[in-house]
Amino acid sequence: MPSKVYFSNLRTKGDKGSKVNKVEASFDQAQLSQLIKKGDLTAIKLHFGERGNDSHINPVLIRPVVDGIKARGAKPFLTDTNTLYSGSRHDAVDHLVTALEHGFDYTVTGAPLVISDGLKGDNVREVQIGKKHFSSVKLARDIVAADSMVVMTHFKGHDMAGFGGAIKNIGMGGAAVVGKKEQHACRMAVKRDSCVGCGSCQKVCPEGAISRERGKASVAAELCIGCGECITVCPENAIDFDWASAILPFVERMTEYAYGVATSHKGRIGYMNFLTNITPDCDCCPWSDIPIVPDIGFLASTDPVAIDQASFDLVNAQLGTSGSMLEKNLEAGGDKFRGLRPNTEPTHQLSYGEEIGLGSRSYKLIML
Repeated sequence: MPSKVYFSNLRTKGDKGSKVNKVEASFDQAQLSQLIKKGDLTAIKLHFGERGNDSHINPVLIRPVVDGIKARGAKPFLTDTNTLYSGSRHDAVDHLVTALEHGFDYTVTGAPLVISDGLKGDNVREVQIGKKHFSSVKLARDIVAADSMVVMTHFKGHDMAGFGGAIKNIGMGGAAVVGKKEQHACRMAVKRDSCVGCGSCQKVCPEGAISRERGKASVAAELCIGCGECITVCPENAIDFDWASAILPFVERMTEYAYGVATSHKGRIGYMNFLTNITPDCDCCPWSDIPIVPDIGFLASTDPVAIDQASFDLVNAQLGTSGSMLEKNLEAGGDKFRGLRPNTEPTHQLSYGEEIGLGSRSYKLIML
Protein backbone atom coordinates (compact mmCIF):
# COMPACT_ATOMS: atom_id res chain seq x y z
CA MET A 1 0.00 0.00 0.00
CA PRO A 2 1.41 3.44 -0.91
CA SER A 3 2.47 5.66 1.97
CA LYS A 4 0.48 8.85 2.48
CA VAL A 5 2.31 12.12 1.88
CA TYR A 6 0.38 15.32 2.61
CA PHE A 7 1.20 18.34 0.45
CA SER A 8 0.36 22.00 0.92
CA ASN A 9 1.41 24.38 -1.85
CA LEU A 10 2.17 28.04 -1.22
CA ARG A 11 -0.71 29.66 -3.09
CA THR A 12 -2.96 31.86 -0.94
CA LYS A 13 -5.33 34.81 -1.12
CA GLY A 14 -5.60 35.55 2.57
CA ASP A 15 -4.14 35.19 6.04
CA LYS A 16 -5.70 31.76 6.55
CA GLY A 17 -3.31 30.52 3.89
CA SER A 18 -0.19 31.95 5.50
CA LYS A 19 2.89 29.74 5.68
CA VAL A 20 2.45 29.39 9.44
CA ASN A 21 -1.11 28.13 8.95
CA LYS A 22 -0.03 25.80 6.17
CA VAL A 23 2.64 24.24 8.38
CA GLU A 24 0.06 23.78 11.11
CA ALA A 25 -2.39 22.20 8.65
CA SER A 26 0.30 19.83 7.33
CA PHE A 27 1.18 18.72 10.87
CA ASP A 28 -2.49 18.22 11.76
CA GLN A 29 -3.68 16.52 8.57
CA ALA A 30 -0.79 14.05 8.58
CA GLN A 31 -1.81 13.27 12.18
CA LEU A 32 1.74 13.64 13.40
CA SER A 33 0.41 14.67 16.80
CA GLN A 34 -0.96 11.14 17.19
CA LEU A 35 2.63 9.87 17.39
CA ILE A 36 3.16 11.89 20.56
CA LYS A 37 1.98 10.99 24.07
CA LYS A 38 1.38 13.09 27.14
CA GLY A 39 4.61 13.66 29.03
CA ASP A 40 6.86 12.85 26.05
CA LEU A 41 10.18 14.59 25.68
CA THR A 42 9.76 15.22 21.96
CA ALA A 43 12.76 16.01 19.77
CA ILE A 44 12.22 18.35 16.84
CA LYS A 45 15.18 17.47 14.61
CA LEU A 46 16.36 20.52 12.68
CA HIS A 47 19.37 21.98 10.93
CA PHE A 48 20.11 25.42 12.38
CA GLY A 49 22.29 26.42 9.43
CA GLU A 50 25.98 27.25 9.40
CA ARG A 51 26.81 30.86 10.24
CA GLY A 52 26.42 32.80 6.97
CA ASN A 53 23.67 30.48 5.71
CA ASP A 54 20.15 31.93 5.55
CA SER A 55 18.20 29.26 3.65
CA HIS A 56 17.55 27.02 6.67
CA ILE A 57 13.94 26.66 7.86
CA ASN A 58 12.58 29.96 9.13
CA PRO A 59 12.25 29.59 12.94
CA VAL A 60 8.86 31.29 12.79
CA LEU A 61 7.60 28.19 10.96
CA ILE A 62 8.73 25.92 13.80
CA ARG A 63 6.28 27.47 16.28
CA PRO A 64 3.04 25.82 15.03
CA VAL A 65 4.66 22.38 15.38
CA VAL A 66 5.93 23.23 18.86
CA ASP A 67 2.43 24.39 19.83
CA GLY A 68 0.89 21.23 18.38
CA ILE A 69 3.24 19.07 20.43
CA LYS A 70 2.51 21.05 23.59
CA ALA A 71 -1.22 20.60 22.96
CA ARG A 72 -0.63 16.85 23.39
CA GLY A 73 0.84 17.49 26.83
CA ALA A 74 4.39 16.78 25.65
CA LYS A 75 7.59 18.77 26.10
CA PRO A 76 9.26 19.63 22.76
CA PHE A 77 12.88 20.62 22.32
CA LEU A 78 14.78 21.69 19.20
CA THR A 79 17.87 19.65 18.46
CA ASP A 80 20.74 18.86 16.13
CA THR A 81 24.21 17.30 16.44
CA ASN A 82 27.69 18.77 16.19
CA THR A 83 29.48 18.76 12.86
CA LEU A 84 32.42 16.67 11.74
CA TYR A 85 34.00 19.61 9.92
CA SER A 86 35.31 22.76 11.58
CA GLY A 87 32.86 25.67 11.54
CA SER A 88 30.30 27.45 13.65
CA ARG A 89 28.60 24.22 14.83
CA HIS A 90 31.62 22.04 15.64
CA ASP A 91 30.97 22.05 19.40
CA ALA A 92 27.81 22.61 21.42
CA VAL A 93 28.75 26.12 22.59
CA ASP A 94 29.33 27.49 19.09
CA HIS A 95 26.37 25.48 17.82
CA LEU A 96 23.96 27.01 20.31
CA VAL A 97 25.29 30.51 19.63
CA THR A 98 24.77 29.99 15.89
CA ALA A 99 21.22 28.68 16.44
CA LEU A 100 20.36 31.73 18.53
CA GLU A 101 21.91 34.08 15.98
CA HIS A 102 19.66 32.47 13.36
CA GLY A 103 16.53 33.14 15.39
CA PHE A 104 15.94 29.75 17.04
CA ASP A 105 15.21 31.46 20.34
CA TYR A 106 12.60 30.38 22.89
CA THR A 107 10.67 33.63 22.41
CA VAL A 108 10.29 32.78 18.70
CA THR A 109 9.86 29.01 18.67
CA GLY A 110 8.55 28.28 22.17
CA ALA A 111 11.01 25.42 22.69
CA PRO A 112 14.48 25.11 24.29
CA LEU A 113 17.59 24.01 22.43
CA VAL A 114 19.51 20.78 23.07
CA ILE A 115 22.62 19.61 21.19
CA SER A 116 22.00 15.88 21.30
CA ASP A 117 25.54 14.55 21.12
CA GLY A 118 26.88 16.74 23.91
CA LEU A 119 29.53 19.37 24.31
CA LYS A 120 32.10 17.82 21.97
CA GLY A 121 30.05 15.31 19.99
CA ASP A 122 30.95 12.31 22.14
CA ASN A 123 27.57 11.72 23.83
CA VAL A 124 26.86 8.41 22.07
CA ARG A 125 24.26 5.63 22.15
CA GLU A 126 24.91 2.49 20.09
CA VAL A 127 21.86 1.00 18.37
CA GLN A 128 21.82 -2.46 16.79
CA ILE A 129 20.59 -2.59 13.17
CA GLY A 130 22.19 -5.67 11.54
CA LYS A 131 22.65 -4.24 8.02
CA LYS A 132 25.21 -4.62 5.22
CA HIS A 133 27.65 -1.94 6.32
CA PHE A 134 26.92 -1.72 10.03
CA SER A 135 25.77 -4.21 12.63
CA SER A 136 25.22 -1.23 14.92
CA VAL A 137 25.23 2.56 14.55
CA LYS A 138 26.57 5.24 16.89
CA LEU A 139 23.83 7.80 17.37
CA ALA A 140 23.50 10.96 19.44
CA ARG A 141 22.42 9.80 22.90
CA ASP A 142 19.73 12.44 23.44
CA ILE A 143 18.10 11.79 20.07
CA VAL A 144 17.76 8.11 20.98
CA ALA A 145 16.61 9.04 24.49
CA ALA A 146 13.77 11.24 23.19
CA ASP A 147 10.35 9.63 23.59
CA SER A 148 9.13 10.82 20.18
CA MET A 149 10.40 12.87 17.24
CA VAL A 150 9.30 15.26 14.53
CA VAL A 151 11.91 15.66 11.79
CA MET A 152 11.69 19.05 10.05
CA THR A 153 13.90 19.17 6.97
CA HIS A 154 14.89 21.87 4.49
CA PHE A 155 15.04 19.95 1.20
CA LYS A 156 18.01 20.98 -0.98
CA GLY A 157 20.96 19.74 -3.02
CA HIS A 158 23.99 17.96 -1.59
CA ASP A 159 27.46 17.42 -3.06
CA MET A 160 27.68 13.73 -2.09
CA ALA A 161 24.15 12.42 -1.54
CA GLY A 162 22.67 14.31 -4.51
CA PHE A 163 20.00 15.84 -2.31
CA GLY A 164 19.47 16.32 1.40
CA GLY A 165 16.04 15.35 2.70
CA ALA A 166 14.59 13.54 5.69
CA ILE A 167 16.90 10.53 5.24
CA LYS A 168 20.01 12.67 5.41
CA ASN A 169 18.59 14.80 8.24
CA ILE A 170 18.32 11.80 10.55
CA GLY A 171 21.13 9.72 9.03
CA MET A 172 23.98 12.18 9.17
CA GLY A 173 22.22 14.58 11.54
CA GLY A 174 21.29 11.88 14.04
CA ALA A 175 24.82 10.53 14.38
CA ALA A 176 27.40 11.46 16.97
CA VAL A 177 30.78 12.58 15.60
CA VAL A 178 32.17 9.02 15.58
CA GLY A 179 29.11 7.95 13.58
CA LYS A 180 29.64 10.75 11.08
CA LYS A 181 33.19 9.54 10.58
CA GLU A 182 31.93 6.00 9.98
CA GLN A 183 29.52 7.23 7.31
CA HIS A 184 31.97 9.35 5.36
CA ALA A 185 34.98 7.03 5.21
CA CYS A 186 35.79 8.59 1.82
CA ARG A 187 39.09 10.16 0.85
CA MET A 188 39.92 13.34 -1.02
CA ALA A 189 42.29 13.67 -3.96
CA VAL A 190 43.92 16.85 -5.30
CA LYS A 191 44.00 17.58 -9.01
CA ARG A 192 47.44 19.18 -9.02
CA ASP A 193 47.05 20.71 -12.46
CA SER A 194 44.09 22.73 -11.19
CA CYS A 195 45.37 23.57 -7.70
CA VAL A 196 46.68 27.15 -7.29
CA GLY A 197 47.98 26.64 -3.76
CA CYS A 198 45.66 29.23 -2.20
CA GLY A 199 45.44 27.39 1.13
CA SER A 200 41.65 27.63 1.47
CA CYS A 201 41.31 23.87 1.95
CA GLN A 202 44.12 23.77 4.50
CA LYS A 203 42.39 26.39 6.66
CA VAL A 204 39.10 24.48 6.97
CA CYS A 205 40.39 20.90 7.38
CA PRO A 206 39.33 19.80 10.87
CA GLU A 207 42.02 17.10 11.09
CA GLY A 208 45.01 19.00 9.70
CA ALA A 209 45.17 16.48 6.86
CA ILE A 210 46.04 19.04 4.18
CA SER A 211 49.45 20.61 3.68
CA ARG A 212 51.20 22.36 0.82
CA GLU A 213 53.96 20.61 -1.08
CA ARG A 214 55.80 22.47 -3.83
CA GLY A 215 53.08 25.12 -3.86
CA LYS A 216 50.18 22.67 -4.20
CA ALA A 217 47.72 21.15 -1.73
CA SER A 218 48.41 17.61 -0.58
CA VAL A 219 46.05 15.37 1.42
CA ALA A 220 47.41 12.89 3.97
CA ALA A 221 45.22 9.85 3.43
CA GLU A 222 45.86 8.49 6.93
CA LEU A 223 44.46 11.70 8.49
CA CYS A 224 41.61 12.48 6.08
CA ILE A 225 38.14 11.71 7.50
CA GLY A 226 36.27 12.38 4.26
CA CYS A 227 34.09 15.23 5.54
CA GLY A 228 34.32 17.05 2.19
CA GLU A 229 34.72 20.51 3.69
CA CYS A 230 37.74 21.15 1.46
CA ILE A 231 35.62 20.56 -1.64
CA THR A 232 33.12 23.26 -0.68
CA VAL A 233 35.76 26.00 -0.32
CA CYS A 234 38.15 25.22 -3.19
CA PRO A 235 37.81 28.08 -5.73
CA GLU A 236 39.34 26.00 -8.54
CA ASN A 237 37.38 22.73 -7.98
CA ALA A 238 40.76 21.09 -7.55
CA ILE A 239 39.72 18.62 -4.84
CA ASP A 240 37.32 15.77 -5.41
CA PHE A 241 36.18 12.34 -4.22
CA ASP A 242 36.89 9.05 -5.89
CA TRP A 243 33.31 9.12 -7.18
CA ALA A 244 33.30 5.70 -8.79
CA SER A 245 34.13 3.82 -5.59
CA ALA A 246 33.07 6.18 -2.79
CA ILE A 247 29.62 7.63 -3.37
CA LEU A 248 27.26 4.63 -3.40
CA PRO A 249 28.77 3.11 -0.23
CA PHE A 250 28.60 6.55 1.44
CA VAL A 251 24.91 6.87 0.60
CA GLU A 252 24.22 3.36 1.88
CA ARG A 253 26.05 4.03 5.14
CA MET A 254 24.09 7.26 5.63
CA THR A 255 20.82 5.45 4.92
CA GLU A 256 21.63 2.71 7.41
CA TYR A 257 22.19 5.38 10.05
CA ALA A 258 18.79 6.85 9.16
CA TYR A 259 17.33 3.38 9.68
CA GLY A 260 18.89 3.31 13.13
CA VAL A 261 17.26 6.59 14.14
CA ALA A 262 13.87 5.66 12.64
CA THR A 263 13.71 2.21 14.21
CA SER A 264 14.76 3.53 17.62
CA HIS A 265 11.51 5.55 17.49
CA LYS A 266 9.31 3.08 15.62
CA GLY A 267 5.74 4.36 15.51
CA ARG A 268 6.78 7.55 17.31
CA ILE A 269 8.46 9.59 14.54
CA GLY A 270 7.03 11.86 11.83
CA TYR A 271 8.55 13.91 9.02
CA MET A 272 7.99 17.33 7.47
CA ASN A 273 9.91 18.50 4.37
CA PHE A 274 10.11 22.19 3.48
CA LEU A 275 10.43 22.72 -0.27
CA THR A 276 11.44 26.38 -0.10
CA ASN A 277 14.78 28.03 -0.87
CA ILE A 278 15.84 24.86 -2.66
CA THR A 279 19.52 25.67 -2.88
CA PRO A 280 22.19 23.60 -4.65
CA ASP A 281 24.19 23.12 -1.44
CA CYS A 282 23.57 21.86 2.08
CA ASP A 283 22.84 24.32 4.90
CA CYS A 284 26.22 23.24 6.28
CA CYS A 285 27.75 25.71 3.83
CA PRO A 286 28.31 29.22 5.25
CA TRP A 287 26.44 30.75 2.32
CA SER A 288 23.15 30.33 0.43
CA ASP A 289 23.25 30.24 -3.36
CA ILE A 290 20.13 31.15 -5.32
CA PRO A 291 17.46 28.40 -5.47
CA ILE A 292 17.53 25.99 -8.40
CA VAL A 293 13.70 25.93 -8.74
CA PRO A 294 10.86 28.10 -7.39
CA ASP A 295 9.43 27.51 -3.92
CA ILE A 296 6.96 24.61 -3.90
CA GLY A 297 5.41 23.99 -0.47
CA PHE A 298 5.35 21.74 2.60
CA LEU A 299 5.06 17.96 2.92
CA ALA A 300 4.29 15.73 5.90
CA SER A 301 4.36 11.94 6.32
CA THR A 302 5.27 9.11 8.65
CA ASP A 303 7.47 7.54 5.96
CA PRO A 304 10.93 9.10 5.36
CA VAL A 305 11.48 7.35 2.02
CA ALA A 306 8.06 8.34 0.67
CA ILE A 307 8.37 11.99 1.72
CA ASP A 308 11.82 12.24 0.13
CA GLN A 309 10.61 10.53 -3.05
CA ALA A 310 7.67 12.93 -3.27
CA SER A 311 9.96 15.91 -2.64
CA PHE A 312 12.38 14.70 -5.32
CA ASP A 313 9.52 14.30 -7.81
CA LEU A 314 8.02 17.72 -7.04
CA VAL A 315 11.36 19.46 -7.49
CA ASN A 316 12.02 17.70 -10.79
CA ALA A 317 8.55 18.65 -12.07
CA GLN A 318 9.53 22.34 -11.91
CA LEU A 319 11.30 24.48 -14.46
CA GLY A 320 14.86 25.16 -13.34
CA THR A 321 15.94 28.67 -12.39
CA SER A 322 17.88 30.38 -15.15
CA GLY A 323 21.15 31.81 -13.88
CA SER A 324 21.38 29.40 -10.96
CA MET A 325 24.07 26.76 -10.42
CA LEU A 326 21.76 24.41 -12.34
CA GLU A 327 23.00 24.44 -15.94
CA LYS A 328 21.55 21.12 -17.17
CA ASN A 329 18.13 19.45 -16.94
CA LEU A 330 16.31 22.75 -16.43
CA GLU A 331 13.25 21.44 -18.28
CA ALA A 332 10.18 20.30 -16.34
CA GLY A 333 10.76 16.61 -15.57
CA GLY A 334 14.54 16.84 -15.77
CA ASP A 335 16.58 15.44 -12.90
CA LYS A 336 17.68 18.67 -11.25
CA PHE A 337 20.08 17.01 -8.83
CA ARG A 338 21.92 15.08 -11.54
CA GLY A 339 21.92 18.34 -13.46
CA LEU A 340 23.79 19.92 -10.57
CA ARG A 341 26.18 17.05 -9.94
CA PRO A 342 26.26 14.33 -12.64
CA ASN A 343 28.55 12.09 -10.57
CA THR A 344 26.01 11.65 -7.78
CA GLU A 345 23.23 9.05 -7.63
CA PRO A 346 20.39 10.98 -5.95
CA THR A 347 17.85 8.15 -5.95
CA HIS A 348 20.16 5.57 -4.38
CA GLN A 349 19.22 6.63 -0.86
CA LEU A 350 15.58 6.02 -1.84
CA SER A 351 16.10 2.59 -3.40
CA TYR A 352 18.45 1.45 -0.65
CA GLY A 353 16.14 2.84 2.03
CA GLU A 354 13.29 0.81 0.57
CA GLU A 355 15.52 -2.27 0.33
CA ILE A 356 16.47 -2.22 4.03
CA GLY A 357 12.93 -1.49 5.25
CA LEU A 358 13.26 2.21 6.07
CA GLY A 359 10.16 3.06 4.03
CA SER A 360 8.45 2.86 0.66
CA ARG A 361 9.09 4.75 -2.58
CA SER A 362 5.42 4.23 -3.44
CA TYR A 363 3.31 7.12 -2.17
CA LYS A 364 -0.06 8.80 -2.49
CA LEU A 365 0.15 12.59 -2.59
CA ILE A 366 -2.76 14.11 -0.68
CA MET A 367 -3.37 17.77 -1.50
CA LEU A 368 -4.35 20.03 1.39
